[in-house]
Formats: sequence, structure tokens, C-alpha cells
Amino acid sequence: MTQRPSAFQIVFAPVRALFVSDASAGILLILVAAAAMLVANSPLAGTYEHLFHGAMFDKSVFKLNNLHLWINDGLMAIFFFVVGLEVKREWIEGQLSTVQQRRLPILAAVAGMAVPAAFYIFVVGGDPALTRGWAIPAATDIAFAMGVLGLLGNRVPASLRLFLLTVAIVDDIGAVLVIAVFYTSGIKLAWLVGALIVTGIMFALNRMKVTSVWPFLLLAAVLWFFVLNTGVHATIAGVVAALTIPMVGQNDDTMLENLEHGLAPWSAYLIVPIFGFANAGVPLAGMGLAGILAPLPLAIATGLFLGKQVGIFAAIWIADKLRFAPRPDEANWVEIWGISILCGIGFTMSLFIGELAFPGQRLLIDEAKIGTLLGSMISALVGYTILRLSTPHPDDPRAPGT
Repeated sequence: MTQRPSAFQIVFAPVRALFVSDASAGILLILVAAAAMLVANSPLAGTYEHLFHGAMFDKSVFKLNNLHLWINDGLMAIFFFVVGLEVKREWIEGQLSTVQQRRLPILAAVAGMAVPAAFYIFVVGGDPALTRGWAIPAATDIAFAMGVLGLLGNRVPASLRLFLLTVAIVDDIGAVLVIAVFYTSGIKLAWLVGALIVTGIMFALNRMKVTSVWPFLLLAAVLWFFVLNTGVHATIAGVVAALTIPMVGQNDDTMLENLEHGLAPWSAYLIVPIFGFANAGVPLAGMGLAGILAPLPLAIATGLFLGKQVGIFAAIWIADKLRFAPRPDEANWVEIWGISILCGIGFTMSLFIGELAFPGQRLLIDEAKIGTLLGSMISALVGYTILRLSTPHPDDPRAPGT
């Protein structure tokens, strides 16, 4: 005799299903962003601002003197470390390991960064005060976008899920390069030399096939401290350190895979949500519709929603027609269009670049947040709707129940 589910199980089963699916990290980000906006526009707004931006000590003691800086320059270095691990694994033995596999994701990602930047520059009209934000709409948020796909179940073929993931990974590589090249202040040579020496030692340990992870982690912390003082953004240390991690191990799993599997949940369910809560809160009082539709937020939202889909869809269509790289298997053009729109979800990296583009300019940073949230939400809703109305794929091996 089977036991009937309780009322509690009936009510909360759908919620539990969401948080054990591919959608969970994306849903968590949505909830965190909504919570940040509510708090920033409530009587707790002052507490929220003081919590993250109130000075803990004088900056002469240490340059990271408030919680917001520790999150963006410190905690996010771990996020970038995980990104670096994922990129290295995919490049060596994953979905980017051959020239044929790399062609379409790289082409789509490059177009998906260049076209949104062009849309942004067009909307801001060359305003020199705003042009530094050109890279804000160029990024795709992996967790958020994959979360939306998780909600769609078998309505998206596995090939498109894989395509979105690989495009987002290549996109992350591009974003890291953009941060390193375009959002770096004056370089301090002595600290840079120290960072290079530490990096060299880590690569030497890799070549020596050292199997203990602790020397790498300790040196990664030293590398972060050195990079923090070079003028290059400290999070770049996370990516560089990840590239030195060897793909060797004592058992079947490599050191890189063990680190990635161990850190990825912490990154997705703790670090990124903390970053989102600390950065997504924007006070809307006095802003009004005119503020929301100001050149900066409008340019970012336009770049994310229109620029991303135009760039990525056009790249796939041209590559397919010229037989440079075939479109994803079992995917029709409507589904490819929907995926191209989902690539306009730029939450985490766009918020991060917005902080770098306008340092110390709270009004512009807040406007950049509004544009990022607006463009990401429109992209999520429209992309979801298009894919929701597409033909189901019950044979998809990743579909629930198959």
C-alpha cells in the first residue's frame, strides 16, 4: 500500500523540484536581486548602504576597507577562479577541445560581445562620460541563463543547452580579457613582478606534477594579494591561478576537477548571491521614468536585449549558411533565436563591470545597475516565452523523466 503524500509535500514539492534542478542557481539569483531592490527602497535602505559601504577602518591600513570591496575584490576572486577552472577543463578535454567544437561558440561569443557594445555606443551617442561602460552589456550570466533553461524542461534540445553553456564560457574569457586590458589603472611594476614570479612558481609546480593542492591554494592567495596592489583588478588573479592548476590526480578525478566540483556549489549558491545582494540594490526614489530611460540604462538594456540577440543569431546564421560551422543539432531557427535572446541575461558580470567602469560615481553605477537588471529581465522573459512556445523535445536525454 503506497502512502499518500501529505498536504505539506503537495504544496512544497514544486518548490523543492525547482531547487534541485538546473534552474536553482538562476532562481536564487532572481530572488536575491528582488530582495536587494526591496531592501534598497525600504526603511532599511540606510542600513543596507552602511552595511556594504560603511568604512570598517581607514584605507591607509588596507585598501579593502568596506564589505562591498571585500566582496567585489576578494570573494569574487573565488568566482573567477572557478570560471578559470571551468574554462581550462573545457578547453583541454571538454566542449572546446577541438577546432571544430570551438568555431561556432567563439564566433557567436565574439559577435555577442561586439554588437551589444556597438548598440551601447550608438545609444549613448559618444558621450565621453559614458563610453567607459561599453563592455557592460557584453557579458552573459551562465547561472541565470541556465536557470531559465532549467525551467523549460524538455522544450529545449540538449544541443542548445550545450551551445548556451559554451558560448557563456567563451564570453567569460572575453570579459576577463576586457577587465584586464580596459579596466586597469596605473600599473605598479614591483607588485606586478612579484605576481609574475608567483605565477611562474605555480606553473613550475604544475610541470613537476605536484599532486598536493595546498601549495597551489596558498600561492593563489599570495598571487591575489600581489595583483590587488598592481593596479590590475584583483579578480584576474583568480583566473590566472586557475590556469596553473594541473589536470593530474592520485585517483580518477584530477586536481582541477576536484577543485571545480568542490568550489562550484559554493560559488553558485553563496558567493554569487552575496555579490548580487550587495550590488543589485538601487534606490529608485526620485529617479522616475526619466531616470530609468536615461541614456546609460537605456544603452545597457538595449545592448543586452537587442545587441546580444542580433549579434549571436546573425553569427550562427552566417556560419551555417557559409558552412563555416553548422548550427546546433535538432534545433530550429526559432529555438536558436530564443537562445540568442537568453544570452542577453548579463546579471553577474554586467553588474561587476559596471562597478569597474564608473569607479566612485554612485549615480552612474546605479543607472548601470538599472540598465543591467532591465535588460536581463526583458531578455529572460522574452527568451523564456519564445522557447516555451516552441515544440517540445521528449527525446532530449536531459529532459525530466527521460
